[in-house]
Amino acid sequence: MQIPTEIDEVVRRLDDVIEWARAERSPLGYFAALYRRVTLSVGQGIEDGVFDDGPRMARLDLVFAQRYIDAFDAWRAGTPTTSAWSATFDQAARWRPIVVQHLLGGMNAHINLDLGIAAATVAPGDALPDLRADFMKINAVLAALVQGTKDQLARIWRPLKWLDALAGEVDDAVINFSMTLARDGAWSFAECLAARPEAEWPDMIATRDAVIGGRIADLVYRPGFWPDVLLLIVRLGERGTVDGKIAALTGAVAMAEKQRSAPTG
Repeated sequence: MQIPTEIDEVVRRLDDVIEWARAERSPLGYFAALYRRVTLSVGQGIEDGVFDDGPRMARLDLVFAQRYIDAFDAWRAGTPTTSAWSATFDQAARWRPIVVQHLLGGMNAHINLDLGIAAATVAPGDALPDLRADFMKINAVLAALVQGTKDQLARIWRPLKWLDALAGEVDDAVINFSMTLARDGAWSFAECLAARPEAEWPDMIATRDAVIGGRIADLVYRPGFWPDVLLLIVRLGERGTVDGKIAALTGAVAMAEKQRSAPTG
């Protein structure tokens, strides 16, 4: 596994995935677009001194990102990858999943499986506890993206703006709580890995992967009859092409509108 030497290289690789997805009209570009924004936010946090150990956080970001990039490249090449990512990537062939399901599927694989592995890799053994404070700060970065992501999703599904107005801060709290649970689960998994010899890691990862790519992925994509009915209604109401949705999630649409409204001369 070759780890990118700079976060900018991760962004370039994500741009490649997004470009491929837009050309292929693949919904896999939705998560890549969101992940690009997360990567840029983490990079900005490192530059701003948000983290106690910026260089170590940069290494974590790079190792973490590489797991997604390797999984995507393997899937495109038709070679085996983790069950968690296979369950996510295979959804690209289905019409039914809504944008949010594609985003949650990617987050399921990347946070619930990859994040703990990346943490234990960057801070193995007794070094792991020292990483905890910076690891937990990632949630603040993710939470800061919630409102921006909802604004972009509202461009795809108009009723979201009305529902957001009714829910107030409640839905933000639910989303942030869910991300906290996923992050805490990832940290617990990192602790399990760090406590064992690396020779035992493959079996431990395979066991967790089977759950993440099986039961947890099913909760995202096959939540049950009535949730499926509601999701179908949302899917029928989603506006625009795959390319346009990817553009909305990257912030390209908002940026273009801001530029058009800016005073000239």
